[in-house]
Amino acid sequence: MGYIGAHGAAALHKYKYSGVDHSYVAKYVLQPFWTRFVKVFPLWMPPNMITLTGFMFLILSALLGYIYSPHLDSPPPRWVHLAHGLLLFLYQTFDAVDGKQARRTNSSSPLGELFDHGCDALACTFESLAFGSTVMCGRDTFWWWLISAVPFYWATWEHYFTNCLVLPVVNGPTEGLMIIYLLHFFTAIVGAQWWAQKLGNSMPFLSWVPFLGGIPTYRAVLYFVIISGVIPTVLFNIHNVYKIVRAKRRRMRAALAMLYPFVLLVGAVLLWNYLSPSDILGDYPHLVIIGTGLAFGFLVGRMILSHLCDEPKGLKTGMCMSLLYLPLAIANALSSRLNDGVPLVDERFVLLGFCVYSVTLYMHFATTVIHEITTALGIYCFRITRKEA
Repeated sequence: MGYIGAHGAAALHKYKYSGVDHSYVAKYVLQPFWTRFVKVFPLWMPPNMITLTGFMFLILSALLGYIYSPHLDSPPPRWVHLAHGLLLFLYQTFDAVDGKQARRTNSSSPLGELFDHGCDALACTFESLAFGSTVMCGRDTFWWWLISAVPFYWATWEHYFTNCLVLPVVNGPTEGLMIIYLLHFFTAIVGAQWWAQKLGNSMPFLSWVPFLGGIPTYRAVLYFVIISGVIPTVLFNIHNVYKIVRAKRRRMRAALAMLYPFVLLVGAVLLWNYLSPSDILGDYPHLVIIGTGLAFGFLVGRMILSHLCDEPKGLKTGMCMSLLYLPLAIANALSSRLNDGVPLVDERFVLLGFCVYSVTLYMHFATTVIHEITTALGIYCFRITRKEA
């Protein structure tokens, strides 16, 4: 099955990336560092290899979290938090300099954008698992994944319609990641138990607040991030898309349709957890989040590809491929209601099947698209040298 037709191949040759980062931290602190750091890499090193190396740091971080906190509810050794912070810092650095390496070697391409943002989408999954082990939030790790996935998906959706990726003064890729790795370092000092205690104990000056003072610290921080970060960002994205849609005299309903697969994905996973005879989010948080995260990565990748190939705006039928497994999982959970709480298939195997399906779907998409783009543009994915005409 191919993803790029003749029109898409022609559009790839004309595509030019457009993005603006209004972050003062990036402009005055990180950009000067990144400009110097990129010189560490030799000119023969392809930007996509830098991107992939940075992504591998997060996989290693998530693996450490799994080894020392299998259910994300027990405290890892303090050096693990230090490693989480360092690996996330390296990921942010490599993710920032891959574009500089592309410009430095005159090898920028639409493939680089797809590869970069595709890895970023999966980074939401693996960093949420690492952070879940740091704050010992167990099943609530899914919500940490969700609050990173929602702004990412909405920003990709905005970019799809406005043709310009605009990062506000305070944004996730810059300040957000910086705060997270600083929290990893902070936890290495105070210990993971600090996050599990009630907010009134960890922050005594807030103990007087009736609701907040009695909930776990990590949950209070989660609520704060949703209110102060996620909701304003999503409203900003919707407002920008609405302006473009209205200016072009199109229907907002068609634009909102691009959000439906993501909403259905999250809703189906939560319904599965609700109907499950076991606590799948508590017992197998890694499997649930990896399976959902890879399906999310497929949705993001498909939207980015549609943008690169200048496809007609609107919902892509192929995006629903990420949802096909979930009705079977939900039906299996429902079967337990008719069989004394025992499902037809052990949910561990159902979850493993979900992960295998999501990984297979994503890898098929990624490898097929990389092959088609490199063929259309006459380039290699992991080599700067262009093919001979």
